[in-house]
Amino acid sequence: MPGRRFHLLCIAGLLGVVLGARVVPAATPEAYDPWPGLVQDIFNNRPMNDGADVIGIEMPYRAEDAAIVPVTLRTKLPPGDSRRVLRITLVIDQNPAPMAAKFELGPDANVTEISTRVRINNYTEVHAVAELSDGKLYMAKTYVKASGGCSAPASKNADEARSKLGQMRYRQFVRPGQGPASGAREAQIMIGHPSHSGLQMDQVTQLYVPAFFVNELRLWQDDSLVLAMEGGISISEDPNIRFTYVSNGAKRFRAEAKDTEGHVFQKEWKIEDSGI
Repeated sequence: MPGRRFHLLCIAGLLGVVLGARVVPAATPEAYDPWPGLVQDIFNNRPMNDGADVIGIEMPYRAEDAAIVPVTLRTKLPPGDSRRVLRITLVIDQNPAPMAAKFELGPDANVTEISTRVRINNYTEVHAVAELSDGKLYMAKTYVKASGGCSAPASKNADEARSKLGQMRYRQFVRPGQGPASGAREAQIMIGHPSHSGLQMDQVTQLYVPAFFVNELRLWQDDSLVLAMEGGISISEDPNIRFTYVSNGAKRFRAEAKDTEGHVFQKEWKIEDSGI
């Protein structure tokens, strides 16, 4: 009987070839494309334009550590273009909460580059969407091979993480030939925070650690906004934001961060004491 069944299956397969039947492989998880749904949910189905000349996104194709994957967003508008980048949204398509961060660029800060570190949960496309002053959205994307970043255990124990909660450091990098109070700048803000994703498990209790992360960050030079970020669970532990901007001659730099438990962290630095 088994031999007869095998014989019939062979005949059926041969007929399929003769009649030109097409064998359709079973769907795999990787074949699912969440992007159209994300455009609807995050961007209210607004049209997406080719952002090749507007926004760039750089990430490693294969990440060394899925819990701290570097990403750099770079604006590409040519000199003389009257448009301005208002916001950049970073979307990690296959993550449990795909919108990783939304950055608002200060109107006079001329921010052209933002770098941070994110968690990647599965092999995924990552989209950067720039909203310009012309009211349009421009999109660029890349692909990253990494998995397990959202559930990876924290690098610090709970006591150590709490002891550094909200500690902020500011570094400023001066480009050659430029003084400390004017011109283009590259700076970095580092915030001590466990940034729990809600998918990590306590190794002792075997219970999931509740989500707890920095969801707001605002940076000013004097009282002029440089950069603001709305963050989610995809931002890595101890958030680290590096960015370029143009100094307005301010004598102080201010930062304010808030997290999902209502903590507010504030700090101010004199430009002269910022590690130049």
